[in-house]
Amino acid sequence: MGTQTVSRRRAWLMAARPQTLPAAASPVVVGIGLALGTEVFAPLPALAALVGALLIQVGTNFANDYYDAKSGVDSDDREGFTRVTQSGLISPPQVRSAMIATFALAILVGIYLVYVGGVPIIVIGLASVAAGVLYAGGPYPFGSYGLGDLFVFVFFGLVAVTGTYYVQAAALATAFPLWLPPDTLPLAAVVASLPAAALSTNILVVNNLRDRETDEAAGKRSLAVIIGYRWSRVEFALLLGMAYTVPVVFWLTGFSLLVLAPLLTVPYAVYIAETVMTRTDGDVLNPALSQVGKLLAAHSALFALGLALPGVLG
Repeated sequence: MGTQTVSRRRAWLMAARPQTLPAAASPVVVGIGLALGTEVFAPLPALAALVGALLIQVGTNFANDYYDAKSGVDSDDREGFTRVTQSGLISPPQVRSAMIATFALAILVGIYLVYVGGVPIIVIGLASVAAGVLYAGGPYPFGSYGLGDLFVFVFFGLVAVTGTYYVQAAALATAFPLWLPPDTLPLAAVVASLPAAALSTNILVVNNLRDRETDEAAGKRSLAVIIGYRWSRVEFALLLGMAYTVPVVFWLTGFSLLVLAPLLTVPYAVYIAETVMTRTDGDVLNPALSQVGKLLAAHSALFALGLALPGVLG
Protein backbone atom coordinates (compact mmCIF):
# COMPACT_ATOMS: atom_id res chain seq x y z
CA MET A 1 0.00 0.00 0.00
CA GLY A 2 1.56 3.29 -1.05
CA THR A 3 1.85 5.92 1.65
CA GLN A 4 0.30 8.53 -0.66
CA THR A 5 -2.97 6.58 -0.74
CA VAL A 6 -3.42 6.46 3.04
CA SER A 7 -5.46 9.17 4.75
CA ARG A 8 -4.42 10.59 8.11
CA ARG A 9 -7.38 8.95 9.82
CA ARG A 10 -6.58 5.60 8.21
CA ALA A 11 -2.94 5.89 9.27
CA TRP A 12 -3.90 6.41 12.92
CA LEU A 13 -6.27 3.44 12.76
CA MET A 14 -3.41 1.36 11.39
CA ALA A 15 -1.22 2.50 14.29
CA ALA A 16 -3.90 1.74 16.90
CA ARG A 17 -4.53 -1.69 15.30
CA PRO A 18 -8.20 -2.14 16.25
CA GLN A 19 -8.01 -5.77 15.09
CA THR A 20 -5.99 -6.48 18.25
CA LEU A 21 -8.68 -5.18 20.62
CA PRO A 22 -10.34 -8.61 21.09
CA ALA A 23 -7.14 -9.63 22.87
CA ALA A 24 -7.77 -6.86 25.40
CA ALA A 25 -11.55 -7.17 25.71
CA SER A 26 -11.88 -10.96 25.79
CA PRO A 27 -10.25 -11.61 29.19
CA VAL A 28 -12.29 -8.78 30.70
CA VAL A 29 -15.46 -10.42 29.36
CA VAL A 30 -14.46 -13.70 31.05
CA GLY A 31 -13.85 -11.90 34.35
CA ILE A 32 -17.28 -10.27 34.09
CA GLY A 33 -18.90 -13.61 33.27
CA LEU A 34 -17.39 -15.27 36.32
CA ALA A 35 -18.43 -12.31 38.50
CA LEU A 36 -22.01 -12.62 37.26
CA GLY A 37 -21.99 -16.36 37.93
CA THR A 38 -20.71 -15.92 41.47
CA GLU A 39 -22.94 -12.90 42.14
CA VAL A 40 -20.21 -10.30 42.68
CA PHE A 41 -20.85 -8.35 39.47
CA ALA A 42 -20.33 -4.59 39.80
CA PRO A 43 -21.09 -2.59 36.62
CA LEU A 44 -18.88 0.49 37.10
CA PRO A 45 -15.68 -1.41 38.01
CA ALA A 46 -16.39 -3.84 35.16
CA LEU A 47 -16.74 -0.98 32.66
CA ALA A 48 -13.62 0.76 33.95
CA ALA A 49 -11.66 -2.50 33.68
CA LEU A 50 -12.76 -2.86 30.05
CA VAL A 51 -11.89 0.72 29.09
CA GLY A 52 -8.54 0.48 30.88
CA ALA A 53 -7.66 -2.78 29.15
CA LEU A 54 -8.49 -1.33 25.72
CA LEU A 55 -6.39 1.77 26.37
CA ILE A 56 -3.41 -0.31 27.51
CA GLN A 57 -3.70 -2.43 24.36
CA VAL A 58 -3.75 0.62 22.08
CA GLY A 59 -0.89 2.22 24.02
CA THR A 60 1.12 -0.98 23.66
CA ASN A 61 0.42 -0.98 19.92
CA PHE A 62 1.72 2.59 19.61
CA ALA A 63 4.78 1.65 21.68
CA ASN A 64 5.55 -1.39 19.51
CA ASP A 65 5.16 0.65 16.32
CA TYR A 66 7.45 3.39 17.60
CA TYR A 67 10.16 1.31 19.28
CA ASP A 68 10.34 -1.41 16.60
CA ALA A 69 10.93 1.26 13.96
CA LYS A 70 13.48 3.03 16.14
CA SER A 71 15.42 -0.18 16.82
CA GLY A 72 15.35 -1.34 13.20
CA VAL A 73 13.24 -4.44 13.87
CA ASP A 74 10.64 -3.20 11.36
CA SER A 75 11.91 -3.01 7.80
CA ASP A 76 10.63 -3.03 4.22
CA ASP A 77 11.07 -6.83 4.18
CA ARG A 78 8.54 -7.35 6.97
CA GLU A 79 5.58 -9.52 5.92
CA GLY A 80 3.12 -8.28 8.53
CA PHE A 81 0.67 -5.41 8.56
CA THR A 82 2.02 -1.93 7.71
CA ARG A 83 3.73 -0.12 10.59
CA VAL A 84 3.12 3.61 10.38
CA THR A 85 6.40 4.79 11.93
CA GLN A 86 8.66 2.62 9.79
CA SER A 87 6.70 3.38 6.63
CA GLY A 88 6.73 7.14 7.23
CA LEU A 89 2.95 7.51 7.44
CA ILE A 90 3.19 9.20 10.86
CA SER A 91 6.30 10.84 12.32
CA PRO A 92 8.04 9.11 15.25
CA PRO A 93 7.45 12.02 17.70
CA GLN A 94 3.71 11.92 16.97
CA VAL A 95 3.49 8.17 17.55
CA ARG A 96 5.47 8.55 20.76
CA SER A 97 3.15 11.34 21.93
CA ALA A 98 0.11 9.19 21.14
CA MET A 99 1.63 6.36 23.18
CA ILE A 100 2.17 8.64 26.19
CA ALA A 101 -1.31 10.17 25.92
CA THR A 102 -3.00 6.77 25.68
CA PHE A 103 -1.17 5.37 28.69
CA ALA A 104 -2.00 8.59 30.59
CA LEU A 105 -5.70 8.03 29.87
CA ALA A 106 -5.34 4.44 31.09
CA ILE A 107 -3.85 5.75 34.33
CA LEU A 108 -6.75 8.21 34.73
CA VAL A 109 -9.24 5.35 34.39
CA GLY A 110 -7.11 3.44 36.84
CA ILE A 111 -7.58 6.09 39.53
CA TYR A 112 -11.17 4.96 40.00
CA LEU A 113 -10.10 1.31 40.01
CA VAL A 114 -7.47 2.13 42.63
CA TYR A 115 -10.19 3.62 44.84
CA VAL A 116 -12.12 0.36 44.47
CA GLY A 117 -9.27 -2.13 44.51
CA GLY A 118 -6.61 -0.36 46.55
CA VAL A 119 -2.92 -1.22 46.60
CA PRO A 120 -3.22 -4.41 44.49
CA ILE A 121 -4.60 -2.35 41.59
CA ILE A 122 -1.78 0.19 41.92
CA VAL A 123 0.70 -2.66 41.50
CA ILE A 124 -1.22 -4.25 38.60
CA GLY A 125 -1.82 -0.94 36.82
CA LEU A 126 1.75 0.32 37.00
CA ALA A 127 3.10 -3.09 36.01
CA SER A 128 0.74 -3.25 33.02
CA VAL A 129 1.73 0.20 31.73
CA ALA A 130 5.44 -0.48 32.30
CA ALA A 131 5.20 -3.84 30.55
CA GLY A 132 3.37 -2.23 27.61
CA VAL A 133 6.30 0.16 27.10
CA LEU A 134 9.11 -2.27 27.89
CA TYR A 135 7.78 -4.96 25.55
CA ALA A 136 9.48 -3.20 22.64
CA GLY A 137 11.25 -0.26 24.31
CA GLY A 138 13.80 0.42 27.02
CA PRO A 139 17.31 -0.99 27.40
CA TYR A 140 16.07 -4.60 27.47
CA PRO A 141 12.92 -4.93 25.32
CA PHE A 142 11.75 -8.34 26.46
CA GLY A 143 9.77 -8.91 23.27
CA SER A 144 13.17 -9.10 21.57
CA TYR A 145 14.61 -11.58 24.07
CA GLY A 146 12.13 -14.46 23.96
CA LEU A 147 9.90 -13.15 26.77
CA GLY A 148 7.03 -11.77 24.70
CA ASP A 149 4.96 -14.94 24.99
CA LEU A 150 5.25 -14.88 28.78
CA PHE A 151 4.29 -11.18 28.84
CA VAL A 152 1.12 -11.83 26.83
CA PHE A 153 0.17 -14.91 28.85
CA VAL A 154 0.52 -13.03 32.14
CA PHE A 155 -0.90 -9.59 31.30
CA PHE A 156 -3.51 -10.45 28.64
CA GLY A 157 -4.68 -13.54 30.47
CA LEU A 158 -3.91 -14.03 34.15
CA VAL A 159 -3.82 -10.36 35.15
CA ALA A 160 -6.70 -9.23 32.92
CA VAL A 161 -9.20 -11.88 34.02
CA THR A 162 -8.29 -12.00 37.71
CA GLY A 163 -7.98 -8.21 37.88
CA THR A 164 -11.42 -7.75 36.35
CA TYR A 165 -12.97 -10.22 38.78
CA TYR A 166 -11.07 -8.72 41.72
CA VAL A 167 -12.20 -5.10 41.24
CA GLN A 168 -15.84 -6.22 41.12
CA ALA A 169 -15.53 -8.40 44.21
CA ALA A 170 -13.53 -5.70 46.03
CA ALA A 171 -16.26 -3.13 45.26
CA LEU A 172 -18.50 -5.13 47.58
CA ALA A 173 -15.90 -5.08 50.34
CA THR A 174 -14.17 -1.91 51.55
CA ALA A 175 -12.81 1.14 49.74
CA PHE A 176 -9.06 1.21 49.05
CA PRO A 177 -7.97 -2.10 50.61
CA LEU A 178 -4.29 -2.38 51.44
CA TRP A 179 -4.26 -6.02 50.37
CA LEU A 180 -6.65 -8.61 48.94
CA PRO A 181 -9.89 -8.71 50.98
CA PRO A 182 -11.15 -12.24 51.71
CA ASP A 183 -12.82 -14.09 48.80
CA THR A 184 -11.96 -11.44 46.20
CA LEU A 185 -9.51 -13.61 44.26
CA PRO A 186 -10.68 -17.25 44.29
CA LEU A 187 -8.83 -20.07 42.56
CA ALA A 188 -11.67 -20.26 40.02
CA ALA A 189 -10.73 -16.80 38.73
CA VAL A 190 -7.11 -17.85 38.21
CA VAL A 191 -8.08 -21.04 36.38
CA ALA A 192 -10.72 -19.21 34.32
CA SER A 193 -7.98 -16.89 33.05
CA LEU A 194 -6.00 -19.69 31.40
CA PRO A 195 -7.99 -20.03 28.13
CA ALA A 196 -7.78 -16.31 27.38
CA ALA A 197 -4.10 -16.36 28.34
CA ALA A 198 -3.45 -19.31 26.02
CA LEU A 199 -5.31 -17.96 23.00
CA SER A 200 -3.93 -14.43 23.42
CA THR A 201 -0.44 -15.93 23.44
CA ASN A 202 -1.26 -17.91 20.33
CA ILE A 203 -1.91 -14.63 18.50
CA LEU A 204 1.71 -13.74 19.23
CA VAL A 205 2.91 -17.24 18.30
CA VAL A 206 1.39 -16.87 14.81
CA ASN A 207 2.81 -13.33 14.53
CA ASN A 208 6.29 -14.55 15.44
CA LEU A 209 6.11 -17.56 13.12
CA ARG A 210 5.30 -15.21 10.27
CA ASP A 211 8.11 -12.80 11.18
CA ARG A 212 10.72 -15.37 12.24
CA GLU A 213 13.15 -14.84 9.37
CA THR A 214 12.93 -11.04 9.27
CA ASP A 215 13.12 -10.85 13.08
CA GLU A 216 16.25 -13.00 13.08
CA ALA A 217 17.83 -10.86 10.36
CA ALA A 218 17.07 -7.72 12.41
CA GLY A 219 18.55 -9.22 15.58
CA LYS A 220 15.22 -9.65 17.36
CA ARG A 221 15.26 -12.85 19.42
CA SER A 222 11.58 -13.69 19.67
CA LEU A 223 10.73 -17.08 21.14
CA ALA A 224 10.05 -18.35 17.61
CA VAL A 225 13.57 -17.32 16.59
CA ILE A 226 15.02 -19.10 19.62
CA ILE A 227 13.08 -22.39 19.44
CA GLY A 228 12.33 -22.56 15.71
CA TYR A 229 9.28 -23.45 13.66
CA ARG A 230 8.76 -26.95 15.01
CA TRP A 231 8.69 -26.12 18.71
CA SER A 232 6.71 -22.92 18.12
CA ARG A 233 4.03 -25.11 16.58
CA VAL A 234 4.21 -27.43 19.58
CA GLU A 235 3.70 -24.36 21.78
CA PHE A 236 0.68 -23.36 19.67
CA ALA A 237 -0.86 -26.83 19.99
CA LEU A 238 -0.29 -27.03 23.76
CA LEU A 239 -1.84 -23.60 24.33
CA LEU A 240 -4.79 -24.55 22.16
CA GLY A 241 -5.23 -27.70 24.23
CA MET A 242 -5.19 -25.66 27.43
CA ALA A 243 -7.97 -23.40 26.13
CA TYR A 244 -10.28 -26.40 25.64
CA THR A 245 -9.25 -28.35 28.74
CA VAL A 246 -10.17 -25.63 31.24
CA PRO A 247 -13.94 -25.54 30.45
CA VAL A 248 -14.02 -29.31 30.93
CA VAL A 249 -12.26 -28.92 34.30
CA PHE A 250 -14.88 -26.37 35.37
CA TRP A 251 -17.69 -28.73 34.38
CA LEU A 252 -16.09 -31.67 36.22
CA THR A 253 -15.73 -29.57 39.38
CA GLY A 254 -19.43 -28.70 39.60
CA PHE A 255 -20.12 -25.88 37.18
CA SER A 256 -23.11 -26.04 34.84
CA LEU A 257 -22.97 -27.95 31.56
CA LEU A 258 -23.22 -24.52 29.90
CA VAL A 259 -19.58 -23.93 30.73
CA LEU A 260 -18.72 -26.35 27.91
CA ALA A 261 -20.08 -23.86 25.33
CA PRO A 262 -16.54 -22.94 24.12
CA LEU A 263 -16.21 -26.46 22.70
CA LEU A 264 -18.48 -25.27 19.89
CA THR A 265 -15.44 -23.44 18.49
CA VAL A 266 -13.27 -26.59 18.22
CA PRO A 267 -13.84 -27.03 14.44
CA TYR A 268 -12.69 -23.45 13.81
CA ALA A 269 -9.65 -24.00 16.05
CA VAL A 270 -8.72 -27.14 14.10
CA TYR A 271 -9.07 -25.24 10.82
CA ILE A 272 -6.67 -22.53 12.06
CA ALA A 273 -4.24 -25.09 13.46
CA GLU A 274 -3.97 -26.86 10.11
CA THR A 275 -2.71 -23.61 8.59
CA VAL A 276 -0.33 -22.76 11.42
CA MET A 277 1.19 -26.25 11.39
CA THR A 278 2.05 -26.16 7.70
CA ARG A 279 2.67 -22.59 6.52
CA THR A 280 5.16 -19.81 7.22
CA ASP A 281 4.34 -17.22 4.55
CA GLY A 282 2.70 -13.94 5.45
CA ASP A 283 0.01 -14.19 2.78
CA VAL A 284 -1.48 -17.12 4.73
CA LEU A 285 -0.43 -16.33 8.30
CA ASN A 286 -1.78 -12.76 8.23
CA PRO A 287 -5.35 -14.09 7.85
CA ALA A 288 -4.56 -16.82 10.42
CA LEU A 289 -3.50 -14.09 12.84
CA SER A 290 -6.90 -12.43 12.53
CA GLN A 291 -8.60 -15.82 12.81
CA VAL A 292 -6.92 -16.57 16.14
CA GLY A 293 -8.21 -13.20 17.37
CA LYS A 294 -11.72 -14.16 16.31
CA LEU A 295 -11.31 -17.55 18.00
CA LEU A 296 -10.23 -15.81 21.21
CA ALA A 297 -13.28 -13.53 21.07
CA ALA A 298 -15.73 -16.38 20.38
CA HIS A 299 -14.22 -18.75 22.95
CA SER A 300 -14.17 -16.03 25.64
CA ALA A 301 -17.74 -14.91 24.94
CA LEU A 302 -19.07 -18.46 25.12
CA PHE A 303 -17.03 -19.24 28.23
CA ALA A 304 -18.26 -16.05 29.91
CA LEU A 305 -21.84 -16.92 28.97
CA GLY A 306 -21.48 -20.42 30.41
CA LEU A 307 -20.03 -19.03 33.64
CA ALA A 308 -22.60 -16.25 33.96
CA LEU A 309 -25.96 -17.80 33.07
CA PRO A 310 -26.41 -20.06 36.13
CA GLY A 311 -25.91 -17.05 38.44
CA VAL A 312 -28.07 -14.74 36.34
CA LEU A 313 -30.91 -17.23 35.91
CA GLY A 314 -30.64 -18.60 39.42
